Amino acid sequence: MLSIWLSLFASLAVIGFAGVRLSRYGDIIAEKSGISRGWVGLIMLATVTSLPELATGVSSVTAANVPDIAVGDIMGSCVFNLLIIVVLDFLYRKESVYTRARQGHVLSAGYGIALIGFAGFNLLLYRTGTFPSLGHVGLYTPVILLLYLLAMRSLYRYEHAKVSEYVEDRVELHPDMSLKQAVRGYAMAAVVVVAAGIWLPFIAKDLAEVMGWGQSFVGTLFVAAVTSAPEVVVTVAALRLGAVDMAIGNLFGSNLFNIAILAVDDLFYLQGPLLADVSITHATSAFSAMMMSGLAVVGLVIRPVSRVLRSVSWISLLLFVIYLLNTLFLYLYGN
Repeated sequence: MLSIWLSLFASLAVIGFAGVRLSRYGDIIAEKSGISRGWVGLIMLATVTSLPELATGVSSVTAANVPDIAVGDIMGSCVFNLLIIVVLDFLYRKESVYTRARQGHVLSAGYGIALIGFAGFNLLLYRTGTFPSLGHVGLYTPVILLLYLLAMRSLYRYEHAKVSEYVEDRVELHPDMSLKQAVRGYAMAAVVVVAAGIWLPFIAKDLAEVMGWGQSFVGTLFVAAVTSAPEVVVTVAALRLGAVDMAIGNLFGSNLFNIAILAVDDLFYLQGPLLADVSITHATSAFSAMMMSGLAVVGLVIRPVSRVLRSVSWISLLLFVIYLLNTLFLYLYGN
């Protein structure tokens, strides 16, 4: 049991370290290539920090054959990413993080609600076993991919129209590193993240057996927390730099990419539609993520100023309560 826990924490350390490197090199690539930092903050950072979910999901539905951990990781990561907003609100002592972030994040949050809700809806449909599919792929997979591309197109147009960025334009910050060096470092860090992600589902499977926990609970809580380590590190680092919009944009962008990963996992799962072979309790995480996203939208619109016990706003307090309730439900009823 000790070796399993040590392996889990080792994986956490590797992903966290490599995730920071990925984000740093990604920002350098944006600087050297002249790509908009605002666009990179929403797309590239979100994609980069979600690499562990991609590697873990593909490994879970192929070599490890634990589809519940794959879906639990996706849904759990969406919930965990929204929990990080609570951490940001607590750490940002100047004011509520919702008053500092710009309201344009409502668009990416709204697309997140739509995509997560669509995935949860199809989980309920395919669990009945009567809904048609395209070979071993569910009909929801091409729709998810199309919705994701539509979201990216809309967000790009909004970004271009507003001519505003998640990361402010700055002078050159890395004059000592070339674009070629940054690309090389980015690729090396990505390989480390993917390797750790492939290793993770096997650890989670052993942990579930040793502790007597359900795979859906392990996937949603532990695997999601480990694969979300890059999001935690990157968003907290961005907050300390004062880049609140980059931090918030990374979290909402990661949730969009996570649901796209669910479609990729379905393509690699050859035993049939992925959502037909997993626990229905994952729908709880999907609906929890929807509720938390909705509350985040409320916070971005009304911009609450007051704090509960001088710690976090009431929006963040509700986000934390929903996360705890979701975790408790999966612990009690996850299989």
